[in-house]
Amino acid sequence: MRILLTGATGMVGRNLLEHASVDKFEVLSPTRQELNLESLEHVESYIQKHRPDMVVHCAGRVGGIQANLKNPVSFLVENIDIGKNVILASYKAGVRRLLNFGTSCMYPRNAENPLTESMILQGELEPTNEGYAIAKIMAQRLCQYITKENPSFTYKTIVPCNLYGRFDHFDPLTSHMLPAVIRKIHEAVKNDNAEVSIWGDGLSRREFMYAGDLADCVVRA
Repeated sequence: MRILLTGATGMVGRNLLEHASVDKFEVLSPTRQELNLESLEHVESYIQKHRPDMVVHCAGRVGGIQANLKNPVSFLVENIDIGKNVILASYKAGVRRLLNFGTSCMYPRNAENPLTESMILQGELEPTNEGYAIAKIMAQRLCQYITKENPSFTYKTIVPCNLYGRFDHFDPLTSHMLPAVIRKIHEAVKNDNAEVSIWGDGLSRREFMYAGDLADCVVRA
């Protein structure tokens, strides 16, 4: 099976590429220089040329709370363009199978646990990353509509929880919660600080998944 993997240089993509069972597939993993996902023309041309049997779409502009608050326009528009281009170009080229990556912030901010897929669009989103969530919901719905309109196309979305693991990044301006906390604690130890300031009121509960375990899930799927 020939698979086009978008976002191959990100944390999820790199964990997929190093999975022990990925060798049984032919994986196309273009870089940004090789494939501009924000250009529909480029994406259509690439898919028409390489004719993948399946697309695993995990590319997108990602970042933590601070990055989302600072750049809401980019997080909305870039992710809408990327999701729309990859999904529609795949559909136009007749790629029958596509696995799209969603995000837990697609769920309403006050949704009760356990979360179910039917809760999406049933309440207000978390304001700090609303733009990113809207873009991801658009891609999820587009996949859903395509499969409903043409059942011979299996376009599915998986929604992982918060991820951590190999190939994560620790930039304080863009990192997610766990690498941000790790960096803060590391710097506190290095500087002999008595306290570490972590955002939040201490009441929030979050669920985390190791990126290698997500890669295992994707390979099985």
